[in-house]
Amino acid sequence: MEATYIKRIRDLREDHDKTQKQIADILGTSQTMYARYERGANELPLRHLVKLCRYYGVSADYILGI
Repeated sequence: MEATYIKRIRDLREDHDKTQKQIADILGTSQTMYARYERGANELPLRHLVKLCRYYGVSADYILGI
C-alpha cells in the first residue's frame, strides 16, 4: 500500500494543473527527484513538505493523511 502522502502530492499537483517540473522548480529540486517522491522511490524531505503545504494552502496533516 502506498503512503498517503504519495497520492496526495500527485493529486494536489494534478488538481492545480501543474507539471512535475513546475513543482520541482518551486521546491528547488529536479524534475527527476520530484518524480521519485511521487513514485515513493525517495521519501519527501520535511523542507519540501513545508513548501508544498504553503504552496497549496493545505496542512501537513492533510498531505500526510493524519
